[in-house]
Amino acid sequence: MTRIPHVTSGEPNPFRALTLDRLRRRTSVKWRAYPDDVLPLWVAEMDVPLAEPVLRALTDALALGDTGYPAGTGYAEALAGFAAKRWGWDGLAVERTAIVPDVMLGVVEMLKLVTGPGDSVVVNPPVYPPFYQFVEHMDRRVIEAPLGADLRIDPDALDETFRRAVATGRRAAYLLCSPHNPTGTLHTADELAAVAALADRHGVRVVADEIHAPITASGAGFVPYLSVPGGERGLSLMSASKAWNLAGLKAALAVAGPAAAADLARMPEEVSHGPSHLGVIAHTAALRDGTGWLDALLSALDDNRRLLAGLLAEHLPAITYRPGEATYLAWLDCRALGLGDGADPADVFLRRGRVALNSGIPFGTGGAGHVRMNLATSPELIREGVRRMAAALDRDGTGRGHGEGR
Repeated sequence: MTRIPHVTSGEPNPFRALTLDRLRRRTSVKWRAYPDDVLPLWVAEMDVPLAEPVLRALTDALALGDTGYPAGTGYAEALAGFAAKRWGWDGLAVERTAIVPDVMLGVVEMLKLVTGPGDSVVVNPPVYPPFYQFVEHMDRRVIEAPLGADLRIDPDALDETFRRAVATGRRAAYLLCSPHNPTGTLHTADELAAVAALADRHGVRVVADEIHAPITASGAGFVPYLSVPGGERGLSLMSASKAWNLAGLKAALAVAGPAAAADLARMPEEVSHGPSHLGVIAHTAALRDGTGWLDALLSALDDNRRLLAGLLAEHLPAITYRPGEATYLAWLDCRALGLGDGADPADVFLRRGRVALNSGIPFGTGGAGHVRMNLATSPELIREGVRRMAAALDRDGTGRGHGEGR
């Protein structure tokens, strides 16, 4: 596949468009879960205005009173066009797609198609906590195949876990996070082809959560799971929600590989009733007309990753940070801070520094001692966040005392 990397769009940095006072007027969970003296750098919401094409499409729909039920294949067509231009992938067939309310509810529906109650679902921790919550709630069993020390998929661990998952003759699925949340790991074509080969060998079905696919660092290329050799039996969930900050406008697409079309066709028709018509309009406009805005966002995220790396090296050198090639999330290893056995660094930073980060513990094996930081904000708020983190470990403001176990 020939990919077209993101380029300088000429659009302004969207992270510089909104003041902190204006952000605090928002009523979404990022800005309402904590008191006003807490700086929220946690949940995956971005501090940006809507892209102009999205705002225009929504405004036009509201002016028409176009607030009924979704119809048509415009969303799928827009995603297919985006995939062809962005990732050089022309294998996204509109007829092998289905609209779903959002990615995680789509994951649930896809897992229902390929597993039954009591079956196993393999995940790669540390990984997005709802993978555990949704899978267990639907009466499936989570089995972990932890990432390697390099934060990449460990094929030997995956091979052994697949073997255990199907050892009793039951069906099993692999819930792949691609790009990986929280590490920002971007799986390569060879890694994904190896996953497909292992899945085929053991009879495990792959369901890929690819919600962060459009958000890649400069020079990095996303590879759709369904595009690799052996990916034909896979199922994927994609959405514009993360890249254009549309979580409150519900819509996503389930996409089947050629050999999984019959599975997707068995999805109950009523699932398509869940997405928001305005969500479909917004997502379609983003994919068709919002790529200039996206490129400005991606460039700003490159800057924010470099900024965070520099700030941590200067003020919190005991924290290990490997800038990811995808997502707008930073996975920070705080185990060398000397906070004491069992201490959760997210709790320390919140109580003492008044900065909210995601605790690594709910991300599963490998998450303890880590925090996840949201980089989709202004450079000023990243600087303030690091300042508060350092202050949380420093009683007298001099930088001393980071190992005192507070």
